Amino acid sequence: MGTGLDDLRRARVPQHGRDARRRGGDRDHRAGAREARVPAAGELHRGALGDDGMSDRMRSWSRAAVTLLLAAVVYEALARSGWFAPALMPTLPKVANALVNALADGTMIGHAASTLYRVMFGLSLAIVAGIPLGILMGRFRAVENFILPLASALMPIPSLAWVPVFILWFGLGNTVSILIVFYAALFPMLLNAWTGVRAVNPLWLRAAGAMGANENALFWKVIIPGASPFIITGLRQAFLRAWIAVVGAEMLAASDWGLGWVIFDAKEFLNTDLMLASLAVIGAIGFFFERLVFGSLERATVTRWGMVRDTKA
Repeated sequence: MGTGLDDLRRARVPQHGRDARRRGGDRDHRAGAREARVPAAGELHRGALGDDGMSDRMRSWSRAAVTLLLAAVVYEALARSGWFAPALMPTLPKVANALVNALADGTMIGHAASTLYRVMFGLSLAIVAGIPLGILMGRFRAVENFILPLASALMPIPSLAWVPVFILWFGLGNTVSILIVFYAALFPMLLNAWTGVRAVNPLWLRAAGAMGANENALFWKVIIPGASPFIITGLRQAFLRAWIAVVGAEMLAASDWGLGWVIFDAKEFLNTDLMLASLAVIGAIGFFFERLVFGSLERATVTRWGMVRDTKA
């Protein structure tokens, strides 16, 4: 029995030695093993510091251009397929010609400026009212208990349902359209600000309090940055709902100027090319606002702070 144990022990020692030598050899031959190091701060945070920001934005614009080009090709194929009458679905050259003519005589610029004025005025009112109310709802239970039932009752009512009522109260003109935009944009701002404040990590608040932060510092250094992703999302949603509301309001309120009025008036005379040109202007304004305004705001705040990340390429 003793001899058997000695044999087993002798048999295992060389095996252990071979394993150790094999592992050592693996380490020696591992590529770059002896050159492993911690990346420098500039390398580690190059994306966050914005070194690659320009190339990322160029790639983003390129992808967007490809998507829009594909959509244009699909539309042009449908327009030339004969499934729709040319008067109902004109080709892109005809739409472009109508757009160029409307821009050349200045009418399209005037209509776009009128609509954009109503959108920005109503959206500004919604931001001024919605963000502070949402923050107060998230901070104080009494404010939440008062505002939330009212918001829950008003949100399901479509903004365009108020157009006849507002016409009776305020008459025709910019006031009705601006109020409709304000109503449509208010609730996305209100609810996203409220949700953002409630979603702030309590650990951040306790950590800041433990480091001696007062109420003012907690609000501006922790709560507002923590709620910023939700607030920026609310801005995007409010802007989109504002455009939906203003076009419908301009159609129903019989405004003399505005892209909604152009679309409604062109429909009466079957000017489909002018209708689609107006829609293209609305889409272009929305596209550039998303890319240049909201995208830049997001990159300068929550993306730079590391609170959200860009999607993988």
